Amino acid sequence: MNITFLNDPKLNILLPVIYLAWQDDILTKEEYTALNDFINNQDNFSKAEKDFLKSKIDLNNPPGRSELFFWKDLINKALNNHKPENLTELGFFIANADRSTYSKEDIKVIEPQLLKLEAQLGIISNEAISSLCETHDTITNKLKTVESFSKEKMTALLDGDQAAIINRVKKIISQPEFAFETSTDITVYREKVLEWCKILAKQGFGSHAYPKQYGGAGDIEGYFTIMETLSYHDLSLVIKFGVQFGLWGMSVMFLGTEKHFEKYLKDIGTLDIPGGFAMTETHHGSNVKGLETTATYNHKSRSFTINTPVPFARKEYIGNTALHGEMVTVFAKLIIDDKDYGVNAFIVPIRDRHKNVLSGVRIEDCGHKMGLNGVDNGVIYFDNVVIPYDNMLDRFAQVNEKGEFETSIPSDNRRFFTMLGTLVGGRIGIPRSALAAAKTGLTIAIKYGDNRRQFGPNGGLEVPVLNYRIHQQRLMPYLANTFAIHFGLQYLTKRFMNRTEDDMQEIEALAAGMKSYSTWNTRDALQECREACGGKGYLSENRIDDLKNDTEIYTTFEGDNTVLMQLVAKNRLGEFRKQFSEMNIATIFSYVLDQAKTAVTEKNPFATRNTDDSHLKDPEFHLHAFQYREKELVSSAARRFKRLVDDGLDTFDAANIMHPHMLQIAFAYLDRVFLEQFQLQLKSADESLKEVLTRLYNLFAINKLQENKAWYLEQGYMEGVKTKAIRKLFSQLCWEIRRDAVPIVESFNIPENCLAPIITTNSEQA
Repeated sequence: MNITFLNDPKLNILLPVIYLAWQDDILTKEEYTALNDFINNQDNFSKAEKDFLKSKIDLNNPPGRSELFFWKDLINKALNNHKPENLTELGFFIANADRSTYSKEDIKVIEPQLLKLEAQLGIISNEAISSLCETHDTITNKLKTVESFSKEKMTALLDGDQAAIINRVKKIISQPEFAFETSTDITVYREKVLEWCKILAKQGFGSHAYPKQYGGAGDIEGYFTIMETLSYHDLSLVIKFGVQFGLWGMSVMFLGTEKHFEKYLKDIGTLDIPGGFAMTETHHGSNVKGLETTATYNHKSRSFTINTPVPFARKEYIGNTALHGEMVTVFAKLIIDDKDYGVNAFIVPIRDRHKNVLSGVRIEDCGHKMGLNGVDNGVIYFDNVVIPYDNMLDRFAQVNEKGEFETSIPSDNRRFFTMLGTLVGGRIGIPRSALAAAKTGLTIAIKYGDNRRQFGPNGGLEVPVLNYRIHQQRLMPYLANTFAIHFGLQYLTKRFMNRTEDDMQEIEALAAGMKSYSTWNTRDALQECREACGGKGYLSENRIDDLKNDTEIYTTFEGDNTVLMQLVAKNRLGEFRKQFSEMNIATIFSYVLDQAKTAVTEKNPFATRNTDDSHLKDPEFHLHAFQYREKELVSSAARRFKRLVDDGLDTFDAANIMHPHMLQIAFAYLDRVFLEQFQLQLKSADESLKEVLTRLYNLFAINKLQENKAWYLEQGYMEGVKTKAIRKLFSQLCWEIRRDAVPIVESFNIPENCLAPIITTNSEQA
């Protein structure tokens, strides 16, 4: 008689182990050796029985599908009637299913040997039994999207007093005329973007920031809102719009005077005078003071001659100029009687009304770019182009009737930074645009993750990928960042709108820092979103590729991020020095006592080891920790810089050594500002939103502490037990936020046509 598991029940004690070993279709040499040794050592098996069992672990002759199904059927029948704790117990249940094959005494003898075999095979009992069950629920599988708050109220909170204009823009970009351009021909794409800009101009959006007497609404904050809302759509449109109505138009508005407003603003706002903003030069990038283009004054003809003195003083990457621009604001060194009076701004025609390039002007097309190919960027050379006297934008400096340079700001440095400070709006528009792109990417990735099912418990249903902890930890921190940055940029915008001369330096530093912070966050968020959508995220129709490519340049738009962060750090060090210079002996003593008190209260053993949830979620703890890091980095930088200079190092070299330290100062300052603004929003938010906002707030705070845990450990501000608790809480917060993640992104209220096909795909199709 042929031996089988069915007709020789005593062999069934090994059936679950052998089945599990073959479950992944591969029996390793280690598994084979352990099973073979066990079989050889069983005295109660005959030679024929041993040979049969060995035939079932033959590496060269694995069991077929029908045999595996048969084995699984025997296992299922046993599991339907029993709940074993391990495979050994399951094996005895199968062996004794029809008759008592093994007595209690037999089991006592064989059970330890089988349990030892399980251990040798690396089998974890609960996991193994769970994997063999036909269907079963898991915590992971049960986690589902809920809506614990009103999406409409959250939208209202985010939109604030700008809701009306936001909804107007969303309505426009949802129209059929704004269907995305899919042609890969950049000429076609550029013309489509120009057409979109004309539609927006006719609706009054282009001139929205300009004074009412020149066709505008006198609403600069509304202009920023328009830029941000357009950023849910095509980012080439956003940049073309921003160059025309922002950089070109606002350079005239902020740097010019009444004569310029009368002559240009209305036509700029209607797009009757397309133009650009020609600051950047090939060899001088962010170093505006080093520009080489010259504007030489000729008193006899009351004119200026604009010239590119050397090839790499050409104006490069100038938007709206390769095809469409007719005028540009040119930044050039003003030369009067061979004397350099620094950088000033001039309106220079480059084409006539028929788009013919003017004499003395040479324009080259920058061609195909990594992104933003709907924008016609160009390179401009000027060969002694003569412009009239009135084309100097003379709000801060003039050439008088005698041909002499005049300014109401005596310091050259102060005048230069005052002139550039008026253009800080660009550093508000870009981070808000980047934020909208991040919101779009997160909406696509999170909604797709809620639909897309992948893997799951053996015998169970596949699980939405958004239920996996690691998937949550890839996306949820960026969701929390989005809210922090949103509230921070609202704060920056309000400060800019209500600015005074005294606080302009801090506003400029805030704008530079938030521009860097937001655009870096968007770059990283979109990369995670792309990967989190797998191959679907790689398809152009699902938008993440365009969002990634188009926002890549945002990290160097309006100044390279790393350079801008140095500006932020210098501002913080300047404030630190100013604070000490204004202190008398009493206030210095008070400051020292305050620092000592901080060390005693926040660095005592109880505080550094406190792992209570209530403490780790305490806004006071967060604020103190963020403030401590900022203060310590600033004061240590000041001490370090002084030490380097005192040791004889040139200040330029000392500053170069300090650059990485300065970057950390800037991040610490911005983290603290974003945290404070999030806290303020929490206090004033509708009660029904506070629970979900608190989770997002806690994740933002805890994630930043986790990112900087090495620094806190070095400082003795936290001990390892506390940073471990922070890591655990980070994971838990991501898990909790996942439940609300879909309604959270839906509260961004992004127009459906600006999202992606994959978010409406059901799990079977995905």
